[in-house]
Amino acid sequence: MHLFEALVVLHVIAGATGLIAFWVPIAARKGGPAHRKWGRIGTYAFLAAGTLAVLMALLSLYGPEQRLPMITDRVLFAGLFGWMMLYLGTLTIGFAIYGLAVVRHRANRAALRGFRYQAMFGAVIASALWCGYFGLSIGQPLMAAVATVGLAAVGTQQFYVWRASPPPRAHVPEHFRALLGMGISAYTAFLSVGLIRLVPDHVFNPLIWAVPSIIGIGLIIRFTLGARPARRGQPGRAHKQEA
Repeated sequence: MHLFEALVVLHVIAGATGLIAFWVPIAARKGGPAHRKWGRIGTYAFLAAGTLAVLMALLSLYGPEQRLPMITDRVLFAGLFGWMMLYLGTLTIGFAIYGLAVVRHRANRAALRGFRYQAMFGAVIASALWCGYFGLSIGQPLMAAVATVGLAAVGTQQFYVWRASPPPRAHVPEHFRALLGMGISAYTAFLSVGLIRLVPDHVFNPLIWAVPSIIGIGLIIRFTLGARPARRGQPGRAHKQEA
C-alpha cells in the first residue's frame, strides 16, 4: 500500500506537469524556443506518468485490492485500474517516444524500423487488443472503443515508417499527430481512471470519455491541414514550421 501511494503521488506530479505543459507548444510558434522547451518538458513528464501508470496497473492486478473501497466489483476494478490503465500508460509512452523519434530520425526513417521502436509498437498493439477484449468480456464497450485509438494510431505510424517515399517534411504532421495523441491518451486516463475518485457514478459516462478525443482529433486535423505541402507557386505553412 505504501509503495502504491508513493507511485500515485509521483504519478500525479508528473501527470499534472504534462497536462499543463502540453498546451504551451500547441499555442506557441512551431519550432520556436517555447515550443521546443515546453514540448520536451511535457513529453518527458508524460513519459514518467505513463511509466508510473504501468507500474500502478501491475500492482492493481497482482497486489492488494483494498485501495478503492467504492468499487465493490473486483472485475471492474481489474478492468479499469488494471488492464485499461496498463494500456493507456503504454499508449502514452508509445506516443511520446514516437513523437520525439520522428523528428530525431527524420532523415533516416530506417531507424524507426529497428527492434526498439517495433517492440514499442507491438506493446501498444498487445495492450490495446487485450484492453478491448477484456472490456467487451465484462460488458464495458467503452474500453474497446478507447483501445481502437491505439490500434488506429499504430497503423498510421507504421504506414509512415514503412512507406517507400513519403512527401517532403512528412515528419512534421507525424510529430504533431503523435504528441497530440499523447495528450489525448493522458487526458482520457485522467478523466476515466482519475475521475472515479471524485465522481464514481460517472466513470463510464461516454460524454466525459469523448471530450479528449473530440478536442484532440480537432487539433490533429487542424495541424495536419496546416502542414500540408503547398500547391505549386504558393508557400505552404509546412515550410514555415519546424517541429
